[in-house]
Amino acid sequence: MVSNPFQCLTLSLLIIPPILITTYLLAAFPHPPEPIFLHKSLASLPPDAKSWSIYPENYYPGGAYVSLPFGRMRYWLLGPEKGKKVVLIHGLSIPAIIWRDVAPQLASRGYRVLVYDLYGRGYSDAPQTTYDANLYTIQLALLMQHLRWDKAIIAGVSMGGGIATAFTAQFPHLVDDKVMLLACAGLMEASDISRTAKFMSSPLVQTVTASAPVRKYLQRLILKNSTSKATPPSTSAPVPVPEKKSDPITEIVRLQSAHLTGYNAALSSSLREGPIRGQAAAFASEGFDGEKGRAVLIIHGTKDNTVNPRYAPIILTLLPPVTRARSKLITLEGAGHDLTISHAEEVTRAMLDFLEGKQ
Repeated sequence: MVSNPFQCLTLSLLIIPPILITTYLLAAFPHPPEPIFLHKSLASLPPDAKSWSIYPENYYPGGAYVSLPFGRMRYWLLGPEKGKKVVLIHGLSIPAIIWRDVAPQLASRGYRVLVYDLYGRGYSDAPQTTYDANLYTIQLALLMQHLRWDKAIIAGVSMGGGIATAFTAQFPHLVDDKVMLLACAGLMEASDISRTAKFMSSPLVQTVTASAPVRKYLQRLILKNSTSKATPPSTSAPVPVPEKKSDPITEIVRLQSAHLTGYNAALSSSLREGPIRGQAAAFASEGFDGEKGRAVLIIHGTKDNTVNPRYAPIILTLLPPVTRARSKLITLEGAGHDLTISHAEEVTRAMLDFLEGKQ
């Protein structure tokens, strides 16, 4: 028991302030949440930007924008309005241009095809948030609601396959009886990602690369590579120099990286938190069962250096038994990761055979 008045005062001064501070912190009302900051898309670039000639807004017919809670996004609708509905989801770094040789062919066969740019790519805004499976699946669910689509066949390439998988698990009522997974991510391990990619995707490095000086340097570098030509040797007669053809797929990745402030952060977050990993439970989920078991088409190239081909048969074994019995794995000899570009004819034929029941 403390009897000394001085000791009582000292003890009170030691105890009362922490109690008051703790009470204030517990009772303090939080500030309202800040609105999500949106980085602009390719649509914000000037009309003379190279991206407009490689991948313009009207790259596909039937293009439109829609504003959703996480920003404005771009989509296109191809094929007859009454055709069976198919959604094509692109992957990590390349926007909807990756479907350039597949989407028109599906549409010409009577399918109503939806292609769109994921958040942070192409003509869709880049919200400053975590790019996890939920962000991507909600984007598609809200887009289908906007279009008043009750359900559709879902197809995805690379990370788009991981999104298709998570979407089927989370929103099975929006998925028709077929799912198509091409060079599908979803089961990758940390060891599959290079040290360089891990380093570049770190928050600290992303802060540096997002700075104005670094982006200006990248823009000048791309401009130099795009406009420079080899100088012929000095002779009396001019020597014609063949013009080097640029790869539009590679170019659009470089242009996004240099000009879109949210692009690299979207890729980095997708590598760290996105649906390229951790989707084993989604593959095995009841969402893939459907009423009678969905049918799943898996297409993978033997030379895929991004998503190891060994994951394709593992995906097949993870599917529920009824679904597995109705599913098919096709291995494309010599195909790499961008198989919708390099092996577009084989991929399109396999997809059409699957859709039309010609397995």
